[in-house]
Amino acid sequence: MATSNPVLRYLGSWKNLAGCTAGLVGLLLHFTGLAGSYWVVVVLGLYGVGALAAPPERITLVTDPEEEAGALKRELDALVDRVHGLRVPAEVPPRLAEVAEVLHGMLDRPRALRADPDALHAVTRLVGTDLPLSVQTYLNLPWWYAAARGSGAELVRQLDLLHADAVRTAERFHSADAQRQADHTRYLEDR
Repeated sequence: MATSNPVLRYLGSWKNLAGCTAGLVGLLLHFTGLAGSYWVVVVLGLYGVGALAAPPERITLVTDPEEEAGALKRELDALVDRVHGLRVPAEVPPRLAEVAEVLHGMLDRPRALRADPDALHAVTRLVGTDLPLSVQTYLNLPWWYAAARGSGAELVRQLDLLHADAVRTAERFHSADAQRQADHTRYLEDR
């Protein structure tokens, strides 16, 4: 069982086990009389050598799908909530909420999303880069400059494009379930 406590993690690591084994060899040397009066230094030295010689722990870059989806949901919800209190055109909050709704449909199934790398990449890109960049770029402009250039309409256009991208991804993601449903309907009709 993995733990987040670094001390407990080290105590169960290969480095500690190899160091303890080497330290036991040092104790055996002491009890046989070969370590002399410096036996403590020998035991500690052999522990250190064993710990350094042990292979490093494997690093797992894969996180728990529920944690990953939860983090993406929180990030998405924070952006949607943040936009409601900002100076954006009236069309922006509902359009952003529509994109979020499509993305939540995939994020609510984290294991299936993890099994589809293309969908996972698209959702991560939309939540982590595309949506925040569109909103923040608009907010970086002074209100008078954005109004003079029609940047609000451009933000709405960007959200429409991102919504279309999210819908395409969701359609690919949910297509297997839709096919299973159609197959089950045919099965029930034939029965």
